[in-house]
Amino acid sequence: MTLGPVMLDLAGIEMSAEEREMLCHPLVGGVILFSRNYASPDQLQRLVEQIHALREPRLLVAVDHEGGRVQRFRQGFTALPPARGYGRRYTQDPRHARHLAELGGWLMASELRAVGVDFSFAPVLDLDYGVSEVIGDRAFHRDAEIVGDLAQAYMVGMKRAGMAATGKHFPGHGAVAPDSHVALPVDERPLVDIEAEDLRPFERLIHAGLAGVMPAHVVYSAVDPRPAGFSAFWLQEILRGRLGFQGAIFSDDLSMQGAHVMGDIVARGEAALAAGCDMLLVCNHPQDAARLLDGLGAHDDPVSHLRLVRLHARHPLSRDELLGSEAWRQAVAALQPLHDHETLELEV
Repeated sequence: MTLGPVMLDLAGIEMSAEEREMLCHPLVGGVILFSRNYASPDQLQRLVEQIHALREPRLLVAVDHEGGRVQRFRQGFTALPPARGYGRRYTQDPRHARHLAELGGWLMASELRAVGVDFSFAPVLDLDYGVSEVIGDRAFHRDAEIVGDLAQAYMVGMKRAGMAATGKHFPGHGAVAPDSHVALPVDERPLVDIEAEDLRPFERLIHAGLAGVMPAHVVYSAVDPRPAGFSAFWLQEILRGRLGFQGAIFSDDLSMQGAHVMGDIVARGEAALAAGCDMLLVCNHPQDAARLLDGLGAHDDPVSHLRLVRLHARHPLSRDELLGSEAWRQAVAALQPLHDHETLELEV
């Protein structure tokens, strides 16, 4: 059996019999976890082990665990600073900021690897134009060069911990005010402006070996009338063609309002795959997940499968070993000054 093109979520801290059956569907290839799936590190590790044991090759297990407002697992995990904290430090001391970003990527990835999670959808490569509340401090900086510098260091840290990186939200979500969870944002800038700014961090990380990309549910109206995640121009001509990206493309959640312009859940899934996505996320709507699996039809893409299996994490490390290490203690202490004390969770 290969990894299918659909990533689903779970309702609680244990899998139900119905969820187990759904995750064995040949179209399923992964699971994304949320705060509702977390009670303790031990419980999370058992849940991930059960998911991994369902099939071979094992399903991918992912999470949004960036730090700041977007950190799904909190008590029992280190509180990670928002990306903006690294950017602020960069204006004072670029070299030290890069070092801290690498530590942050390593710490985030190491703690997730210690409970079996394969990867986090990180880092955010959007630029902070000061207009998007849903991005905001999730972005490293306004300057594309600084974002690329810090994100590459963060990716190096993740890789050192055995975790692949996924950059988001291609080609850039930071210049629009609306939140694509509840609206369809429209970015009216010409392609030349997006290329000169927003694409630069993606291009830099792709050249450094970025393994995954998540496109934005944003319409770039001067370029294509479809949101980027449903646009062959953005995913094939620009991302794969011009930028040379060879990794996996993950749709953003197809249940978000920004995706509804493409039709019902099956039409959205078909459009995203046709545009070039390798894996489709369906979150918080189990009825939509069931409809997608029933209506999508057979899908067997060996190239997509190879892209996805490369996201299986490496270098397993026990939680006791990690928390007892001097490297972990030093990383936690070094990152503490970067916090801005914003702990409200953002459900994205």
